[in-house]
Amino acid sequence: MKTIGLIGGVSWESTAYYYQQLNRMVRDRLGGRHSAKMVIASVDFAPVEAAAADGRWDDVATHLVAAAKQVEAGRADCLLIGANTMHNVAAQVRAAVSLPLIHIGDATADALKAAGAERPLLLGTRYTMEMPFLRDHLSGLGVGTVIPDKAERNELHRIIFDELVVGRFLQQSKATMLAMIAAAKRDQGADAVIFGCTELGLLATPEESSLPVFDTAEIHARAAIDFAFA
Repeated sequence: MKTIGLIGGVSWESTAYYYQQLNRMVRDRLGGRHSAKMVIASVDFAPVEAAAADGRWDDVATHLVAAAKQVEAGRADCLLIGANTMHNVAAQVRAAVSLPLIHIGDATADALKAAGAERPLLLGTRYTMEMPFLRDHLSGLGVGTVIPDKAERNELHRIIFDELVVGRFLQQSKATMLAMIAAAKRDQGADAVIFGCTELGLLATPEESSLPVFDTAEIHARAAIDFAFA
């Protein structure tokens, strides 16, 4: 089993979810008391989020590159950035280390295409929904996406940063997100939904969605496990 490297803390709520998923997947493969071999470099999210909010993406890259180098120094065999939004600086991170970067968009596109999804709804932070770094990445791999309207995007962004990243999971916010999914199915012909923020899977379960759910955190973790056992 190879050692998985993870940049965490973006946020730590989703990092804990990654940790659980990775260990459960190893246990499912090997049974017994087996668990994943990991190196985790967890950043302080507050300055990273502030830099993103100000559009200082070079500063975001500086934080994540430092974390990536910690992971590399820990002798990991691959690297994951445990957040969709932070893949906006994936190229800078990849260039700074010699580790192979397992890109969340690659794994997600593979899962969508394998399931035959042709018009998925992309949910996430406003950065992820509105900036090109993930939508263009998916499009380049043959997966087009739709997004909610501006008011819905603003509300989901608020839910993520005011609630989810600080461990608040409210029924009203769950209902808001599920209504967005239902509206996209009805009005935009969406045939699947991408939980394109690694905290969204903590807010609602796939069974509660009116569309098939592709949880990027789980998909990303599974890609890392596949690498670890290749």
